[in-house]
Amino acid sequence: MIPFEGDALALAPRLIGVTLLVDGVGGIIVETEAYRRDDPASHSFSGPTPRNAAMFGPAFRAYVYRSYGLHWCFNIVAERHGAVLIRALAPLVGLERMAARRGGPAFLCAGPGRLTQALAITGALDGAPLDRPPFEWRERDGVPDIVAGPRIGITKAVEAPWRFGLCGSPFLSRRFPGTSPGYPRR
Repeated sequence: MIPFEGDALALAPRLIGVTLLVDGVGGIIVETEAYRRDDPASHSFSGPTPRNAAMFGPAFRAYVYRSYGLHWCFNIVAERHGAVLIRALAPLVGLERMAARRGGPAFLCAGPGRLTQALAITGALDGAPLDRPPFEWRERDGVPDIVAGPRIGITKAVEAPWRFGLCGSPFLSRRFPGTSPGYPRR
């Protein structure tokens, strides 16, 4: 079993390079964001609600919610009521299935909404234990070169450098400030 201990800030960089499969489809995690309980940008900051109930349960469970009523977002519940948003994968397994779900091969898993659509993650998986099917995890090979920077799409605690990415990956949702132009730009 892959060690997933720690709060969201410890877990987020630890997930970079880990392979995630959902029903046999997925790839290598290349981008994450950390949200701790004491973080005003976190859904758990103001306490438990029906929407964020998974964040107040056991760690290493799925926290899946709708963003702006449009897209599902997939998070891993961390210790102490935090969560790690999985922002992007390097797609490796089940490319045809992912492309069919997304309506084409472009940017299959670059961004939380695209990722959940490609992997068929919906609110039905909210609260699901991540150590059982449909989830499968494969340990990363060594410690990857990780970059950090500000999180995306939030209005509170925007200065916190709690977004993590695999350095040089072309599969990120957005490049990190100050990195090479090899990153995708949007």
